[in-house]
Parts: sequence; structure tokens; C-alpha cells
Amino acid sequence: MPTLDTFPPDVLRHPVAERLAYFKAYTVAHPTLVAADATLGQLLREPAGASLVFLFGPTGVGKTTLRRRIEQRLCAEALPELERERGRLAVVGMEAVAPDSGTFRWRDYYVRALVALEAPLLGSAPLLSPDGTDRATDRPSTLLHRIATTEVRRALEQALRQRRPTAFLIDEAQHLTKMASGRRFQDQVDCLKSLASLTETVHVLIGTYDLLAFRDLNAQLRRRSVDIHLPRYQAESVADRRAFQSVLWAFQRHLPLAAEPDLLREWAFCYERSIGCVGILKEWLTRCLVAVLESGEATLTSPQLHRWAPAPAQCLKLLAEARDGEAQLVEPPQSSARLRLGLGLAPLPDGPRARRADATGAQLPVGTRRRSDCRVGERQPTRDPVGGDGHAAR
Repeated sequence: MPTLDTFPPDVLRHPVAERLAYFKAYTVAHPTLVAADATLGQLLREPAGASLVFLFGPTGVGKTTLRRRIEQRLCAEALPELERERGRLAVVGMEAVAPDSGTFRWRDYYVRALVALEAPLLGSAPLLSPDGTDRATDRPSTLLHRIATTEVRRALEQALRQRRPTAFLIDEAQHLTKMASGRRFQDQVDCLKSLASLTETVHVLIGTYDLLAFRDLNAQLRRRSVDIHLPRYQAESVADRRAFQSVLWAFQRHLPLAAEPDLLREWAFCYERSIGCVGILKEWLTRCLVAVLESGEATLTSPQLHRWAPAPAQCLKLLAEARDGEAQLVEPPQSSARLRLGLGLAPLPDGPRARRADATGAQLPVGTRRRSDCRVGERQPTRDPVGGDGHAAR
């Protein structure tokens, strides 16, 4: 990634295609991307029992950019070891293909995963390309018709053990949810979890908020999985507004044009039509750059920015989907109280006293309170004596 605060001056002397390629390759290490990258990096260094990682966010937030960033870092970190073990791969990434029949097909997934792993053999024959042809001879092959899906699965397990990648990254993983029934839906995630566990390879599922449907299928899955949220920037937050403006300024500085445009002046419009997603903003500015370079103009003007902006109806659809996903991540306010009651602990009262009591770590029987929780003049909950000289036995 470029370290300059603007593009190198000699880029302007390059052909249009190279100037466009420069901007497309440029990425901004903005706060949400850096935070998600750091969290995932820590999990991959020490999974602590986690087999699956769900990395999700709205469409166009920059998940694929994060995947490429992770791949580059893992390859750089593993380079000394890769020079000693030529058969090992630092990381493997692939994209889950959307099923054309409406139902996800595991056989196709296994073959594509084997190709991504650069597995030299599938059984005793050369590995097939995703289109079903022999890679060595480029002749149509009937190998997959002769081998059961379970055998292809075993070949994938063996390839993962031999290649020993730090992580197996699955982009567009929401396509795995394309199943016909709830029972099969449970089978989907169980299949991936067992594959990750048997091969001791952390599988990172990268996708939209549709992945949230996988999280709460059973307690075992929740224990063996970790969630990472890559959110959009929220205009209600002062910090998010500043971060978005910083991203916009960085893109403005790296547009390889003769004159720098003033995008910050229209930051609110840029936020509106990108709904706070850096990926959408980048694609929009790329279309604008193509128009400017083809027209031969010196800079990106406001009319061109508005002309190539995503339509309001499209943005409303994207915003609705993003808000639906964000709403699923909101923890119900009564969750902590229900958890404490389920464990036999007294629910904490609201306010500063509750925070102080919770910080002590002391556990009280259900129905009792600390002395400091009583109001002035209020009796402590004690049992009154019964019987004695002042009471007649009946």
C-alpha cells in the first residue's frame, strides 16, 4: 500500500489504464478496517478453540479489501517458513459461488477448494479445474462422476493437512445459506465446523449480515466460533464523521489527476450516496475517474461526481439491509438480568451502586441485597423473632 500522502508525480505520465490501475490498487487503512484486521490477526495467532470466524458487514463496506490485506500480511509473516517448506501455503482464499439451482452444492465447493489449495492430485488422477477439465491435458474428464462426494471431501481434508494454511478464507460466504430447509441449514455449518476441526485449520467466513443466521443454531457452534463486525460509518457519531472525511480526503489526494478535486466540500453528499461504506465510495470514485480520464479533463468536478453517484433508490435499499443487520447485533437490555437469574444470581439494580456491586465480584443469594443498597430509614430484610416471653403459645 502506498505510504505517500498523495500519488507519485510520474503517475501522470503513465497511460490511462495504468493511472486507473493505480487508484484501484490504492487502499486506505481506516479505523474500522484496522480494528477488524487486528482482531482477526489475534484470533489467527491463537484461536483458543475457535474453528470458525464469522466476519460480516454490509454490502460494500470493504470486506474483500480486508481479505486481501489479511492474505498479504499472512504471506509476508510466513515467508521464512515457506522457503524451508515449499509444500506449505501461508493462507488460502476462495469465493463461495452462488448456486445456479438455488441450493448450495458441496461437491462443487470441494473441487474449487482443492484448486485453491493447488492440490496436485485428486485420488490418482490429475486435479480438475472448476469447469471440470483436466488441468494437465485440458481434456474433458469424468473423474468427478466416478468418485463419491465423500471421497472428494477426504481429498480436501488431506490437502488441508498437507498444505497447513494458517487460515482458509471464504469470501461471499453468505452463499452457503442457500438451502431449502432448516434441517439442511444446520447441516451446512456443521459440515464446515467439522472440516475445520478435523484439519485444525481455522475457516474464516466473510460475507454480509446473512451470515448472522449461522450464529445461534446451537450452543456448540457458538462456543467454537467468533464474530467480527466490519461496520459502516455512522453519521450520528462525531468520530465516525471525522473518520469518513479522512478516508474521503485520502482518496481525493490519490486520484491521479492533474488538479486535485475538492471532495471534502461535498463530504455529506459522498456519505449520503455511499451510506458510510468505504467500498461503495471507492467504486463510485473509480467510475468518476474513468469518466475524467476518458474525457481528458484536468480534475473531477461536482457535476461529474453527482452524475456517477448511486441512485437514491439503490442507496435506500442498501441502507435498509444494513440497518436490518445492525439491529440483529443489538444486545437486548434484559439479557444480563436473564443470565444472572438463570445462574442463580440476584439481578443487579440500575445505577452506580449496581456497577460498584458488580465490580466486587461478590455473589449474593437470590432475593438479598447489600447494606449499602438500602435507602435511609429503610429496614434491612431480617426475620422477626417468634415466640418467647412476650408471645403466648397457641
